[in-house]
Amino acid sequence: MDFGEEKASRFRRLHHGDRPLVLPNAWDFASGAALVEAGFPAIGTTSLGVAAAAGKTDGAGGTRAETMALARTLARLPVPVTVDVEGGFSDRPGDVAALAAELASYGIAGINLEDGRAGGALASARDQAAVIAAVKEAAPGVFLNARVDTFWLGAPDLEETLRRARAYARAGADGIFVPGIAGDADVRAVLEATGLPLNVLHLPGETDYPRLARLGVHRVSTGSLPFRAALRAAVAAALGVTGEGDAPHVPSYGDVQRLVSGR
Repeated sequence: MDFGEEKASRFRRLHHGDRPLVLPNAWDFASGAALVEAGFPAIGTTSLGVAAAAGKTDGAGGTRAETMALARTLARLPVPVTVDVEGGFSDRPGDVAALAAELASYGIAGINLEDGRAGGALASARDQAAVIAAVKEAAPGVFLNARVDTFWLGAPDLEETLRRARAYARAGADGIFVPGIAGDADVRAVLEATGLPLNVLHLPGETDYPRLARLGVHRVSTGSLPFRAALRAAVAAALGVTGEGDAPHVPSYGDVQRLVSGR
């Protein structure tokens, strides 16, 4: 077993520990290395952070080059790394499968693949399942976290969430990610629907870690929160030179999208 395969195997096991895996999300090598030094056993990337650092908006499919370049450097870290590839940067299953295989060749342990699309639409479940199947054929060792964006896009639909989760599980997904889900009953329903590890996004004040652990959630991602908190800290540090000005709040996802789009 080479080092990349060992990290992939270790990453898979981290989803079956006695408590949920906390997965912090990095946006460059320094943030990733700092999170590893802090003791986290695995890290992910944040597509918002990667896009915003490049002056681009998130979710538009325009950061393939930046994502792959970051993945190559993060693969040097001693812990497993999973990469947020948005929707795969293509609608063609073969293209997304080739991307996953390339990431595997770097030593990347997992990918996060979402069914949300630019403009707030959802890919058809059938098309997304075909992409998932192609990825698993091309890169079977990569942990594919299938993201279901039914809650994230602002119109929670539990039945549609469960239908998609089951379809993605049948296609070969290794885990299910439902960002925006928070209620006990909803979390339990997704856990029971597939039997796969469930990933929940940390939402301050809504997704208490001990409660998620009691429910049986397997993985808790920080998403873009560390990146957004870093933006706040940078502005506060600069303002602190003179002591003038109010410390800013942590910008929201929408605030960052507005900053980089120039609106």
